[in-house]
Amino acid sequence: MRATYGTVRESKRNVIYAVRMHDAVLELHETEQVAGRMRDWLAHRGESSADVVVVQGETKETLRLFGAPYSVNRVRAAMFSAAIQWMPIEFD
Repeated sequence: MRATYGTVRESKRNVIYAVRMHDAVLELHETEQVAGRMRDWLAHRGESSADVVVVQGETKETLRLFGAPYSVNRVRAAMFSAAIQWMPIEFD
């Protein structure tokens, strides 16, 4: 599975992380695993309280976002205004 991530700045100290899964349709428990792996990756970098949204789908019609409702709305708005820069990420 190929994954990318991007950030949505909430405030000077708060960031929401979006993880986009490409070429795969995940089950709910798999999206929770991806979010957990991203939180582990962030904790390793010193960010222990980051909010994570998992994104799958390639078009507006197939787009599905998973996470806390407020964060999902912020990520969706940022995606539709092209305000997220996606960077590759690999989970070991």
